[in-house]
Amino acid sequence: MKLPQLKIGDLIAKIPIVQGGMAIRISTGLLAGAVAAEGGVGVIGASGMAFDELSNEIRIAREKANGGIVGINVMYAAREFLGIVQTAIKEKIDLIVTGAGFSRDIFKIGKTSNTPIVPIVSSAKLASTAEKSGAAAVVVEGKEAGGHLGTNRSIRDIIPEVRSAVKIPVIAAGGLVEGKDICEMFKMGANGVQIATRFVLSDECNASIEYKRAYQNAKKEDVVIISSPVGMPGRAIRTEFVDKILKKIAPKPMGCDFCLKRCSLEYCIIQALINSQQGDVVNGIVFSGENVWKIKDRSIRPVKKIIEEILKEIEEVCPN
Repeated sequence: MKLPQLKIGDLIAKIPIVQGGMAIRISTGLLAGAVAAEGGVGVIGASGMAFDELSNEIRIAREKANGGIVGINVMYAAREFLGIVQTAIKEKIDLIVTGAGFSRDIFKIGKTSNTPIVPIVSSAKLASTAEKSGAAAVVVEGKEAGGHLGTNRSIRDIIPEVRSAVKIPVIAAGGLVEGKDICEMFKMGANGVQIATRFVLSDECNASIEYKRAYQNAKKEDVVIISSPVGMPGRAIRTEFVDKILKKIAPKPMGCDFCLKRCSLEYCIIQALINSQQGDVVNGIVFSGENVWKIKDRSIRPVKKIIEEILKEIEEVCPN
């Protein structure tokens, strides 16, 4: 299958692969820049970053991207949502992906700065609302995705509905770890795919080796749905802390930085994500897509090699 280029506004990605923006410093400038350099869309997970830190990560990505497309992903649920968006625009970011809530105001900001806004949606209705609001494209995420989830419906059910509802580019996301999955999305009408899980097992991913080992060792039964203080369910790999969440005995926050607009205070999700990113997986959360266990080669290798493997898989299962 000859993959089409992905056009988002005036931007053109030679490879229609968007690297999912994984927050709390899992996808930083090195990963985003490496994906962009290979012709895809590299995305920095900006939620949880201080403004000066984000500026620095964008510059790192730019240096590595070789002129490729670099964006950020930011949760609308984050209290510093607006400041993160403004910081990225000041650094002349190429595009902004936003999820965990829906902001109408961001489209006005994007129009003023000529920055394409790409919301994450999980229904045809919200995709249509996004298009009318000025979205340059939509990431359509199904229940198979990792992290916070906006639906319990499969991406395979949602994509055809969204494709018939909007004219803007549609980027499929959620559990896409094999070439045959990606081919299926294009045949359903997607213009691109978003992949996060496979890029965790890259040299450039900023996750700790313990975090990556959780991916390497995960079995199907290890991938579970948990509650989140954000107010949405999330998908993660079982750890001791995740088991406590499932049993409703996770420790309450010791103090609060008020990082979220709304928080149930069930536990501190930011600290749990920081713990695992830094190597304390026992006391942390490791977000993952539903199909991490299906990845055939779970060795840690460069982004370049991972993208080459993905393209080879696509060619083998979808030759035409």
